[in-house]
Amino acid sequence: MHSMTGYGRGEAATNAVRLIVELHSVNRKHIDIALSLPRALQPIEGRIREKAQSRVARGRLNISVTVIPTGDAASLQVIDEPLAGLYAEAMRRLQQKLGLEGAISLDAVLRAPGVLLSPGQDVDPEMIWPVLVEALDAALEALLAMRETEGAALARDFSERLNALRECVNCIHGRAPDITIQYRTLLLERLRTAEIEIPLSDERLLRELALFADRSDISEELTRLRSHFTQMENILLTAGPVGRTLEFLTQEIAREFNTLGVKSNDAQISHWVVAGKAELEKIREQIQNIE
Repeated sequence: MHSMTGYGRGEAATNAVRLIVELHSVNRKHIDIALSLPRALQPIEGRIREKAQSRVARGRLNISVTVIPTGDAASLQVIDEPLAGLYAEAMRRLQQKLGLEGAISLDAVLRAPGVLLSPGQDVDPEMIWPVLVEALDAALEALLAMRETEGAALARDFSERLNALRECVNCIHGRAPDITIQYRTLLLERLRTAEIEIPLSDERLLRELALFADRSDISEELTRLRSHFTQMENILLTAGPVGRTLEFLTQEIAREFNTLGVKSNDAQISHWVVAGKAELEKIREQIQNIE
């Protein structure tokens, strides 16, 4: 089980550049990847997304790639000549359209966005791809290791809260047989208070007690709760994405606890139901950060 929160960093280098890939992720219902890349690497953005998505199934993943030139390339600035030509031509057309005079200077063209490239901005994406994969793989390994460590801590917390839920259910199970006895005693007391004499073998009394016992029977709910607890415990040992499955089971457990509170009509059981729902709400909050 993995958390959706983590950080990873990876580096790789060629003779001319050093690449640094940094990843950090937070919880999100679906996979959402945001990239920060040098302009020269934008043609391979799709490949970077695909590589990351093959390892991360859920969460908001931010990817930052930094290219740092080394050696002689660190001090060399590059001019994007085709782009400079396009700017110059566009400036001439605008000058003619507006009827303006004067020469278009080299300085004006060099100041145009993207014409004068900083060191490392002119890298060939195809040549750099194998090195980028190396750095990205290292960052992903570090990210997943952190997410796995946090996921293990969450799993331990879940196990403790599941034990608390089981204790609530065991208490309710032990109390359940007393509900009908308590109702029978209360009913007879009311009859005596009203000075109504009815034999204990009276068919009407027996039918009323049978109907109450049927309405307040919570054995099915208790069985389903224990089954859900076992399923959740098994899921905690699963390596793949489990967040959505845990969300579904949490909803089912909440539904069963609500039914217990309604059917039992007992103050003590209601107390345990409230305690169980409080633990369940803490589990629900933690699940929001599970992949």
